[in-house]
Amino acid sequence: MLDFRFRNKERVISANEFRVNESIRVPEVRLIGPTGENIGIVAIREALQIARDAEMDLVEVAPNSQPPVCRVMDFGKFLYEREKKEREARKSQTKIEVKEIRLRPKTNEHHRGFKVDDARRWLEHGMKVRVTIRFRGREMDYPEIALEDLREIAESLADISTIEQPPTIEGRTMLVVLAPVKGSKKKEKAVKAEEPQAAQA
Repeated sequence: MLDFRFRNKERVISANEFRVNESIRVPEVRLIGPTGENIGIVAIREALQIARDAEMDLVEVAPNSQPPVCRVMDFGKFLYEREKKEREARKSQTKIEVKEIRLRPKTNEHHRGFKVDDARRWLEHGMKVRVTIRFRGREMDYPEIALEDLREIAESLADISTIEQPPTIEGRTMLVVLAPVKGSKKKEKAVKAEEPQAAQA
């Protein structure tokens, strides 16, 4: 049986903050040199002087260590390289299109079958599908009817999809979001490739 419990999404936000040069206000640090060598524990004034002599910056990379760990580096170059990697990572992320099928509570099976066929085709092409059921009038008094419709649709597509967002009520609409199962597209191509061979046999 598919899991149709309501769930809350949590957004996790992470941020990296660095203290650099004179903003590092501790008496001593564990220092990593400009070429990655471990210099050891030195006074903050000595660490700053080493960074100046190398024409680089002193960057606190592990503030919670005792003493904090600092590294001599070109901080501007470090930020540029990090931003460049983040841009490349965003570009490499695949944008997945979301399609939608709209129904009413207890839509007749013939009409619903066409909609489910559309959803199957989209899922096989790697798209997500939002299935929505719109309530009118007193239909809101019987949400279990729409929930059963969504359950049946999800189960009929369970071979190529997973439930990304369990049923949720938004205003007068109940919806569920289905995501394609990884590899379903390859499986579809493999089946099509085998069909001619089976016909020849």
